[in-house]
Amino acid sequence: MTASVPKTTDVFVIGGGPAGLAVAIAARQKGFEVVVADGTHAPIDKACGEGFLPDGLAALERLGIRIPLGLGRPFCGIRFVGADISADAMFPGRTLGLAVRRTVLHQLMMERASQLGAKLHYGTAVSGISAEGVHLCDRFVRARWIIGADGFNSRVRRWAGMGEGHRPRMRYAFRQHYRIPPWSDHMEVYWGERCQGYATAVTNDEVCVAVASPDPHLRLEEGVKLLPHLSARLSGAQAVSAERGSLTGNRQFRRVSKDNVVLVGDASGTVDAITGEGMGLAFSQAVALAESLPARDLAHYEVQHRKLAMRPLGMARLMLTLDGRPRLQHRTLRVFQTHPEIFQRLIALHVGVLPPTRMVWDGLTLGWRLLTA
Repeated sequence: MTASVPKTTDVFVIGGGPAGLAVAIAARQKGFEVVVADGTHAPIDKACGEGFLPDGLAALERLGIRIPLGLGRPFCGIRFVGADISADAMFPGRTLGLAVRRTVLHQLMMERASQLGAKLHYGTAVSGISAEGVHLCDRFVRARWIIGADGFNSRVRRWAGMGEGHRPRMRYAFRQHYRIPPWSDHMEVYWGERCQGYATAVTNDEVCVAVASPDPHLRLEEGVKLLPHLSARLSGAQAVSAERGSLTGNRQFRRVSKDNVVLVGDASGTVDAITGEGMGLAFSQAVALAESLPARDLAHYEVQHRKLAMRPLGMARLMLTLDGRPRLQHRTLRVFQTHPEIFQRLIALHVGVLPPTRMVWDGLTLGWRLLTA
């Protein structure tokens, strides 16, 4: 970390989480001077599922980051687990996903950004922005571009007057880690009447478990009890991290840029955690933004931002139709089990191997199978 904040910079990133660091790395790859400021201290932890799908890993690699296998754990597909039935599908082309602790990822990204020459300032609060730059508590930094990567409740979005947009139904998600040998080489989604559970092994002796529900009072321990198969897996396991919570859901805004202020990551909109695409989407947004800055073409970024969100938003809506519908969950999983090619195509679509136009056809195919199951 650098000791003092410079007086001027090309790009000032507000928010030093993975999204902000991705912007810093991508902008440095284009030759821009970059400052990152965050009021918290590093490494930053946050409630998330910690699993990267193959397309998310590819986006991370475009930033020059490869996570050593010793720091995470690969998984080969996705498994849906219902009350009395399950179905699974492998990622296409023998590709793999990788699960890694959020703090480990953050440390790797900080090291990459620092190596490229980005100036990182943690424990440095931003108090406001203006057309000329960024206000810190006791100083002012002139900046050509101001990037808001400060999360779901973005102050930058509010300061820039971009509005809140349509606020959809959100879900409440909680995450914790358990010391237990992994029981699966898949990312697992457990379907229940009141919540979904997610389990992904992040090391050879630790599993990340999350629960998401529309009920604001449902915490992880109670949610796990509502998912018998997940509860049985965790029997006797020791919790080794604090429980962390956050809001999740599909959220879009009419615009993600205004004048010289640009939004990235959760500040620019969210996709539900059920997709596992949040961080990978932020990394792709960072690359798209860096490609737009040299030509000062934020209209191009707006277009790319909408395109990048299309697939995960569509998949989230499709999967969330099962939320709170046990009979539909059972029928869908039975279709996936008896017609594995349908589940396989949906996974290929989910990770970007198939074009988004296939979503309509595969959705119709799934609907027909559900009617005739």
